[in-house]
Amino acid sequence: MDERDVTILKAISDLGTGSPEKLSEETDIPVSTIHYRLKNLREAGVIENDLYDIDLEKAGLGVTVVAEVLADYTGPYETVGDKIREVEGVTQAFFTMGETDFIVIARLPDSDAVERLISDFEAIPEVERTNSTFVISTLRDTERPFQSYSLETLISELAEE
Repeated sequence: MDERDVTILKAISDLGTGSPEKLSEETDIPVSTIHYRLKNLREAGVIENDLYDIDLEKAGLGVTVVAEVLADYTGPYETVGDKIREVEGVTQAFFTMGETDFIVIARLPDSDAVERLISDFEAIPEVERTNSTFVISTLRDTERPFQSYSLETLISELAEE
């Protein structure tokens, strides 16, 4: 990636759109160049999809739970991780180092679903215990991490010279 690619990715994150016209307005990069760069970024696997973002609260999934899952298992962690990922409502799952084996983020409709989530985790034979935190207020939740960086930082860290 070069400076223009990084600039386009930052604009996509900031604007929440892949519209070449809007990206051109934001970046002053010609529309034809935007089309070409987006095609190359897709082919390289940097851009994965063209999905619309959904406001989860307005869609009925306004309860967020962050859960630590401690497990006792032999064999690859992926086996337990696959079982955890299959629990309904789990939107993110991470295998971690330290005392906690997995960190899980779930988006749920209500407190009944929170109870079901914990029960589903505890039904997994390898899970010893969970430690769950109910999110009171979301301060930042983005599928676009580039939003949390300045363009200058992204260019200096990611663009090849």
